[in-house]
Amino acid sequence: MKKELFTPGRTELAGNHTDHQLGRILASAVDLGLYAIYDRNDDGVIRIHSLGYDPFEVKLSALAVRPAEFGSPKSLVRGMVNEFASLGLNVGGFDAEVRSTLAAGSGLSSSAAFSVMIGRILSELFNDGKVDAVVIARAAQAAENKYFGKPCGLMDQLACSLGHTVYVDFKTNEIVPLVADFESMGLTLCLTDTGGSHAGLDSSYARIPADMVYVANLFDKGVLGDVDPAAFRAKGWDKSNRPVRRAMHFFDENERVPQMRDALIARDGEAYMRLMNASGRSSEELLNNIVTSATGDTKLAEGLEKSRGLLEGKGAWRVHGGGFAGCVQALMPTDYFPVYKTEMEKTFGADTCRRIRLV
Repeated sequence: MKKELFTPGRTELAGNHTDHQLGRILASAVDLGLYAIYDRNDDGVIRIHSLGYDPFEVKLSALAVRPAEFGSPKSLVRGMVNEFASLGLNVGGFDAEVRSTLAAGSGLSSSAAFSVMIGRILSELFNDGKVDAVVIARAAQAAENKYFGKPCGLMDQLACSLGHTVYVDFKTNEIVPLVADFESMGLTLCLTDTGGSHAGLDSSYARIPADMVYVANLFDKGVLGDVDPAAFRAKGWDKSNRPVRRAMHFFDENERVPQMRDALIARDGEAYMRLMNASGRSSEELLNNIVTSATGDTKLAEGLEKSRGLLEGKGAWRVHGGGFAGCVQALMPTDYFPVYKTEMEKTFGADTCRRIRLV
């Protein structure tokens, strides 16, 4: 008998590039995502037919990493099956028809949603639906790291798998569900796709955790989350040094995340937007994940600068996700959103600015 499920995409609220250093994050599932209709088969094959894309299949007997598949959904299926099998979980063949409301370039983490969707199907069909959401998220992260070729942390997969707004401290393993209802606070959250491509950016993304680990190693630690912030700040650092700036961003952002969490809990939109702007400035000035020499793409920088002109004194804006290309996240009074949307779309095109609702 065919079954159905919905797997949400995610939006990052706070904690830009902190998750891979055992830091803190604030993220949420959104009301856009992947819809799947699926059923098991006895063929030892997983067949995926996504609306608008060519169908493909993966044999359960062929689970080795294939670099030629990096960046493809086929690699994520292969990776999820391998991770489940490695954990001693049951796997099997199935057929799935998938429909997505996650537009390409939307910044809502379609790869994480897809990986989690595969994990949830494997759980439902072959493990009585009992595989924990965090286990699925960790398997999805491993699939993206090893099979998809994406050196990501765990934030995206956790938000997609848990299916709600969540505060996570990766050092203490604290996971706290939250209610983040911007609409009832009179605010609108949106993402603008600035049109930049993520192609050719793997080395730029990889340098961020590498730079942070370099600084952590100076304290004989593996990641910055294990470094004492006071010990780091006591050093006389040269701010012209990129790894140093990125480490400064980590420690500042890591302290900002629980403050943003508390502002959400208190429903203090003014405080939240002030902190969101501080987060955005830190990403621009310290993390330096807006423009890269790898591509020379300036669309994201243009989107942030235009948002600054439209929202300064009214709302908040920041880079969303990995950076270097992609989306601007903005938060503003709801009655101002039509103005912002109209102006941003004059530069980036129709329907590039989308209201985001958290779940």
